Amino acid sequence: MDYDTCTSLAAMFFDNTAEIGNRPFLWSKKKGEWISLSGIEARNEASALSSGLKSLGLMSGERIALASESRPEWLISDIAIMAAGGISVPLYTTNQYSDHLHVLKDSGAIGAIVSGPALAKSLLPAATDAGLKFVITMEPVEHSGSVDIVHWEKLIADNKAAIPSGDDLSRSQTACLIYTSGTGGVPKGVMLSHGSIISNCKGAYQLLLTLGLDQEIFLSFLPLSHSYEHTAGLMFPLSIRAQIYYAEGADKLATNMEEVRPTIMTAVPRLYETMHSRILRGIQQKGGLSEKLFMKTVSIGRKKYQGHSTTLGETILDPVLTRLVRRKVSARFGGRLKAMVSGGAPLNFEIGTFFKALGIELLQGYGQTEAAPIISCNLPAKNKINSVGPPLVGVDVKLAEDGEILVKGELVMQGYWNLQEQTDNAIQEGWLHTGDVGQFDEDGFLIITDRKKDIIVNSGGDNISPQRIEGFLTMQPEISQAMVYGDQKPNLVALIVPEPDFATNWVKENVDPGSVPQLTEDERFRKRIAEAIDRVNNTLSMTERVRNFTVVMEEFTIENSLMTPSLKIRRHKICELYGEDLEKLYLR
Repeated sequence: MDYDTCTSLAAMFFDNTAEIGNRPFLWSKKKGEWISLSGIEARNEASALSSGLKSLGLMSGERIALASESRPEWLISDIAIMAAGGISVPLYTTNQYSDHLHVLKDSGAIGAIVSGPALAKSLLPAATDAGLKFVITMEPVEHSGSVDIVHWEKLIADNKAAIPSGDDLSRSQTACLIYTSGTGGVPKGVMLSHGSIISNCKGAYQLLLTLGLDQEIFLSFLPLSHSYEHTAGLMFPLSIRAQIYYAEGADKLATNMEEVRPTIMTAVPRLYETMHSRILRGIQQKGGLSEKLFMKTVSIGRKKYQGHSTTLGETILDPVLTRLVRRKVSARFGGRLKAMVSGGAPLNFEIGTFFKALGIELLQGYGQTEAAPIISCNLPAKNKINSVGPPLVGVDVKLAEDGEILVKGELVMQGYWNLQEQTDNAIQEGWLHTGDVGQFDEDGFLIITDRKKDIIVNSGGDNISPQRIEGFLTMQPEISQAMVYGDQKPNLVALIVPEPDFATNWVKENVDPGSVPQLTEDERFRKRIAEAIDRVNNTLSMTERVRNFTVVMEEFTIENSLMTPSLKIRRHKICELYGEDLEKLYLR
């Protein structure tokens, strides 16, 4: 498609679904079977829903909230809202009543679309209290509130004769209002234009062109309400007329990959870290020759990637290892994966080279919601894992005097909804101030050093990157999650969440049956965690070393609000919960 002449996301959808025709387009699993929706079917539903929204009173520029798990109806709803002249407001599926109420009131939404009873339970009370005119439900729900319930199927049936529209929209119009995930406080509504997302799609296309894009298969895993998946896992695949499969969930992802056999996937570092741990545990359990061959494959692969010379024996052995190990790993990922793209948070270099050594192309990118969201990404032909690659086509990037990354281009947001002062602070003279700190290498590849707001400045005035240290800590087999703490303190301390399998096995080996273990206070258990921290400390500078720690058994999750939907830790929330425990570490 011609990205430069495309006027809107709705026009892109209707043009491309017409081109896809009766071929499969959107896939979801129902009763154990993958069921597809063709291009024409998706086109007709979006057209009917758009007409139905207008019949419910939607006027140009008004907002409609969207709360749904990943499924074909999500894209159809998103496009229908835009085609009707409205602005889509995606809601996180993990939102509680108070979260929904904030977004609905802040955005001034007049209506909402919800998938079914599970999400309606928290959305409908908020919709009632926010004074919404209507809520469209994809599945039947029960509700006793004052808001009008409109059934999806009836609305579609009543508007079947609708003619697809979207050509009357312009690139400069607001397409969606995506709320930030709240890593630093109250979520803000980011206004993204049709053009900002289309320009992102163009950049992604140019980036991946060398992979030979043709009849691609995407497996969508991340929440579609997150700007990363909204653009990279939804709008971009649509722009190249790819088939999109919606994964059943994190617990089924490995199975879904083998079933779907995707060619391209997007995910966040936390997923790759989990995959890394599971693969290593599985291979260690096998032991023997299998473990030796696997570890040799990783060792030789890392050597080759980092440009180190291999011995004659390793050179001869490497093709054999490709047949014995790398092909088996590839099969676990479906067997035809061209690339996985990592974004949303920094990717640990060791994790990246681990997958690269096994023959899995893992491209680290960088962006933020305010940039639609992709700013830069590594190239398949030149993948420098310690960087986030060069800026996308059409994106200008420069560094401020303090190293802050500044971005300009059509991708930049129109501003924060109803927050003019914060908008003016974020965008100055057309440049988006990202709040991230970085540098360029000799090839013009961007290297992120840290977020300005996350940098720890100790009492000695040293600037320390907590994310870098946390990445090393969570690479240890004993540690699942970590948060480093120490702003304006003499040294660093950490909050440690043990790796569940490690903790379970330790209890079996060290605790008498029938007794209730108190692992957070058990000195033997703490000693094992301390040994893991010491291994990391030995690789760090004196100012970066973790001097003390506290152990907590509850993992940081989306459900307990200690992680964002994009799986980044919420430092301010963790500090609210465990701040006293961390402060006490300085008294010991």
